[in-house]
Amino acid sequence: MNRQIPRPADFADLLKFRRPTVDRTAARLRRAHTIADLRAIAQRVTPKAPFDYCDGAAEEELSLARARQAFRDIEFHPAILRDVSRVDTSVTVTGGTSAMPFGIAPTGFTRMLHAAGEKAGAAAAGAAGIPFSLSTVGTATPEEVAAVNPDGRNFFQLYMWADRDRSMDVLDRAAAAGFETLLVTVDVPVGGARLRDRYNGLTIPPTLTGRTVFNAIPKVRWWFDFLTTEPFGFSTFKEFDGTVAELLDSMFDPTVTYDDLAWIKDRWPGPVVVKGVQTLEDATRCADLGVDGVLLSNHGGRQLDRAPVPFHLLPRVRHELPDDIEVWVDTGIMSGADVVAAIAMGASFTLVGRAYLYGLMAGGRRGVDRAIEILADEIARTMKLLGVEAVAELEPGHVTQLARLVPVDRA
Repeated sequence: MNRQIPRPADFADLLKFRRPTVDRTAARLRRAHTIADLRAIAQRVTPKAPFDYCDGAAEEELSLARARQAFRDIEFHPAILRDVSRVDTSVTVTGGTSAMPFGIAPTGFTRMLHAAGEKAGAAAAGAAGIPFSLSTVGTATPEEVAAVNPDGRNFFQLYMWADRDRSMDVLDRAAAAGFETLLVTVDVPVGGARLRDRYNGLTIPPTLTGRTVFNAIPKVRWWFDFLTTEPFGFSTFKEFDGTVAELLDSMFDPTVTYDDLAWIKDRWPGPVVVKGVQTLEDATRCADLGVDGVLLSNHGGRQLDRAPVPFHLLPRVRHELPDDIEVWVDTGIMSGADVVAAIAMGASFTLVGRAYLYGLMAGGRRGVDRAIEILADEIARTMKLLGVEAVAELEPGHVTQLARLVPVDRA
């Protein structure tokens, strides 16, 4: 090798400095390349109790861990030498178009995680061309969501209360605001044991104690936003003073049956998807009632711990249900590759909850935009690497579910 003394000009070509910025949020989001990166940012900037409310699940959190592991335990089978210079990530779901095969799931108490709350999620979803779902225990009203996402697709999620008139009033408000698809949640006869919330003493609205003040010292922006924006409230009912667990137990109705589901279906003017289906038998019975779709979900692992993994159920349910019944899936989705795997295994659509909320906590509306952008890029890249040009080309041959949890044979 011939050696020479380095010249200053040589270093100039190597040294590339980013222009400094005073916008710390923008800088953080620019460095986030995965949903896990957004989660790490969210944990740094959000007080422990709200972060744990989003991040945690029921009891030992086995259902959530297994659901995420199920997506890791897949093997893709790519085809080569295909023209994938362009890919079409759009799908048709409940009679309308979504720019990508995922939408934003309904989440409760969202303004507790970031002051921008559901308005940020709805506006970001509308800009991206994907559906947004508002929860019964959301912190923006149906009218507010419709105002920030007037041209987008808004879905409404319903918890049935013992007070049926109250439930129908909520339903009518959502319909009047132009919400098109109803998600009826059916896996909540009682609230799950969300132990992180109990240990944190999480209340609605969040309260200041010695421990929360100490924890909040490095999270000044969260408290500033919380204290200088409109008071914390709910989308469909008045203020509640108590813990999250107490609120959920007061809302959920253990007497809800298939008769109630049929009644709701007859009342709602648009498509109905049943959320929280966890067995083939229940999926079949819902289909027999004439619903438009079933959402395989164990509530993000937040209800029954050790519940079935929705992704594992997907192939059997899709095979047994009529083609005109859509089969959606959620729980455990943390990447665009997870979304692609679900679609390949037969899902009509997917919903993401925590993935969007990590972005919200990390940077408000811009964080949600970044979360959607990350998932969209991962979906397009995975499709190209699989050799498919459109979502409709994805099929079970592209994916193998590797066995980790195998049922024991019964005598």
